[in-house]
Order: sequence, then C-alpha cells, then structure tokens
Amino acid sequence: MGKLENFEDLEIWKMAREVCNDIFKIREESPLKTDYRLYDQINASSGSIMDNIAEGFERNGNREFIQFLSIAKASCGETRSQLYRIMDRKYIERNEFDVLLNKLKSLSMQIGGFMKYLQKSDFKGSKFK
Repeated sequence: MGKLENFEDLEIWKMAREVCNDIFKIREESPLKTDYRLYDQINASSGSIMDNIAEGFERNGNREFIQFLSIAKASCGETRSQLYRIMDRKYIERNEFDVLLNKLKSLSMQIGGFMKYLQKSDFKGSKFK
C-alpha cells in the first residue's frame, strides 16, 4: 500500500462520501424529504461512516484508527437497516435500493479488510515515533 497522507486519499472514505451523496439525492428526488425523522437518521448514520474514517485517520495511531473504523463499519449496518425502511415506505424503487445496498455491503467489507490490514501491520502510527 502506498503512503497515505490524508484521509481523503482513502478509497473507503471516498466511497462513504459517495453514499452520503446518494442519500441526499434520494431525499431531493423522493417523498423522503417530508419524512424528517427517517431522513435525519439515515443522513446521520451515513455521515458517521465517512466522519469516523476521517477522525480515526487523524488520530495518528493504529489502535484508535481501528476503533473508529469499527464504528464506521457499524454505521454501514445502521444505514443499510434504514435503507430498508426507505424502500418499504416506497421512497425508492427496488433497483435503486439494490445498488445502494450493494455499495454499503461492499464498503463494510472494505472497511473490515482495512481493519485486518492495520491489525497485522507493524506500523503503529506517527504519534508513536
């Protein structure tokens, strides 16, 4: 893996940002915009994915980064659960649901894989130099 200098360089952060934008697009194009509570929940959980990746990266230590990645991964599950409610309430069609669901599952797997990589890494973070 090449040197990562910013959390914006992480593919998992980029994908999490894309998910947030997808959620906002659903809000703008569907009746979700009037279901304030559900939108607030899915907006917060999807934002938590990208924010925890960023915050963990900025901690400059692998243990803390892994902890924040774990939170981000859990937020993927929370977002997926809320996505089911959005589909069940007919705010999106099944095909749009499937695309976003697959994106969230892939993101969750990638976060998990990155956590395993960090756990096996000898590098403990710049704050321990």
